[in-house]
Amino acid sequence: MSWFLNPYEAKFEFVNENVMRKILIPADFSNNAFNALKYACQVFKYERAEFLIMHAYADEVYRQASVLGLGDLKETLLQDSEKQLKTMKNQLMEYSPNPKHVYSYISVFASLVDATNDLVNKENIDIVVMGTRGETNDRSLTFGSNTLHVLKYVHCPVLAIPESYEYHAPKQMLFPTNYMVPYKRRELKLLCQMAVSFRSKIHLLYIDANKKLSPRQEDNKRFLSDSLQEPELFFEKTVEKDKTMAITKYIVHNSIDLLVIVNSRHSYLEDLLHQSTIDQLGLHVKIPFLVLQNIAR
Repeated sequence: MSWFLNPYEAKFEFVNENVMRKILIPADFSNNAFNALKYACQVFKYERAEFLIMHAYADEVYRQASVLGLGDLKETLLQDSEKQLKTMKNQLMEYSPNPKHVYSYISVFASLVDATNDLVNKENIDIVVMGTRGETNDRSLTFGSNTLHVLKYVHCPVLAIPESYEYHAPKQMLFPTNYMVPYKRRELKLLCQMAVSFRSKIHLLYIDANKKLSPRQEDNKRFLSDSLQEPELFFEKTVEKDKTMAITKYIVHNSIDLLVIVNSRHSYLEDLLHQSTIDQLGLHVKIPFLVLQNIAR
């Protein structure tokens, strides 16, 4: 493992006394990865934030070892990783010389999900930001396999940015919910702060207009309302039976800029985040996609 932190950025830590937002960016050096980095810089531009750019290269070693043999392959790929990470960090500093932001990077010999979860726990990461697809992923698919694995298994909110997405402020956020689970305060606080930064409106969409909410659902709805007091909230219902179609229609008809879904059992994400569902049924997400993991940390 190799760690670099330029002393030039370190002085920014004394801008104010607020706690810094910790943001992890998994990078595979594709254009999509750098586009996700740029989006993260913009969406958190009003906050003091530490951006940790991480490249996990174990899969590259194992993929090439069958041809080249292990030998010096690990060291070669480590050096190449560090060189590209340094270049990416310099490009990012040129793109966003924000005095509120600190940039650092790390190379890790591990799988992407393992490396991400390890850093999430070790560094108390607030959010992971990444592209929806990497350099080699099938362009006919909405999400690449690496992104799907991170969305499903990483113990931290994940923000996925579509390929070539051009940043604009997330003024309208869609949060489909069945009010079946009590969400975690830390993750709702993250969403609330993102919304407040841009004076965003949050649309809470319940996809089953004919069903009366149970006492449990009413309690969870109140908890959501209490936890998201500052942004303007819209509580909506739809009679559309197909969840995927309901979400897609709402995004189009209401000019939604950010889709928020919670990853837990009995949630809409459980139905959506299967490759066969998300691609064959046509939910080709053209906007940033925030997954809250609903895990206590």
